[in-house]
Order: sequence, then structure tokens, then C-alpha cells
Amino acid sequence: MTAVDSIDNGVNVQALLEAREALKGAPEAAQFTWRSTTRWENGVHTTSTVKDYSGLGADHEHKAESTFVADHPEVFAATDNGITPIEYLLVGLGSCLTAGIASVAQNRGIQLRSVEATLEGAHDIRGILGADSDVRNGYNGIKVSFNIDADASKEDIEALVAQSQKRSAVFDALTNPTDVTVEVV
Repeated sequence: MTAVDSIDNGVNVQALLEAREALKGAPEAAQFTWRSTTRWENGVHTTSTVKDYSGLGADHEHKAESTFVADHPEVFAATDNGITPIEYLLVGLGSCLTAGIASVAQNRGIQLRSVEATLEGAHDIRGILGADSDVRNGYNGIKVSFNIDADASKEDIEALVAQSQKRSAVFDALTNPTDVTVEVV
């Protein structure tokens, strides 16, 4: 058993590396479609579900359907039945980067003891309220701070975070233009 084999961050890196190699020769199988359905409840309260997706040339279902409730806080004259949609962006980004750190650490033979990401999004809400047309509707900036306890030097931990950021789908979607089509059917 090698030192890397004795590391257990809960990530099957061998399977990921095998998938990467297999998909190099079958790029069509790497085309995934992720789906969610959102239903309006009342006011600005919505419920979204995620249950299926397509990839590897077939349709798939998650083991369980996931439900996400969104609303706005009472200070926005709403019922505060869930987090705001823009907070879900923070959840997605933090989850994606943290999962990447675990994967990269496993591949590099670094044992993690704990990883905690704290995210803050600076948001001037005058934009979404239409109070100032010069203010954008989204975040002005997002700050991600990691507190990582691992059997590694500070430099190695910084390299884990950098590699996770480089490979994060959510980080990429937030920092590069993504085509979004909205239609009424």
C-alpha cells in the first residue's frame, strides 16, 4: 500500500481518472444536461426540484429527488420561507469548490481533517428594486475564505484550492459569460 492509498477523504479518485481517460475517446458521452424545475408558491416563494439528468449517453435519476425552497426575507416584505435565489449561488460555489478540494487532496495524497468555506457576496439591492439603473442586479463581488486542516503545508493547501478553483464548474459559470436562453413555451 502506498502513502496515497492510505489517504481517505471519501473520494474514489481512480474512478474519476478512469472516467477522464474514457471520455477523452468519447467526447459525446461527456455531454451532460442538468435539470431543475421551479414552481411558484405565492409571493416570491418558490419550490425547485432536482430529480433527473442526462449524461454518458443516457437519462439518469438521482437516488432521491431534492427540493429547494427559495423566498426573500421579511425585510423585503416577503415571508422568509427559504434562502434567496442569489444565496443559492453561494451554496453552489462553496459546495463545488469544497468537493474539488477533497478530490484534489485525495489524488495528491493529502489527508484532510476538515474543510470549511465561508462565502460572502456583496450585493447592492438598488439594482433589483429598480431604484438605480446604474447598479447591476447581481453580486458586486464574492469572497470565499477557506479554513482547511490537513496533513500538508500552507503552500500545498493553497495549491489544492487553486486546482479546485481551476476545475470548478460553478466557479467557471460565475466568472465567465454563460449563454442563458429564456423562453415562454
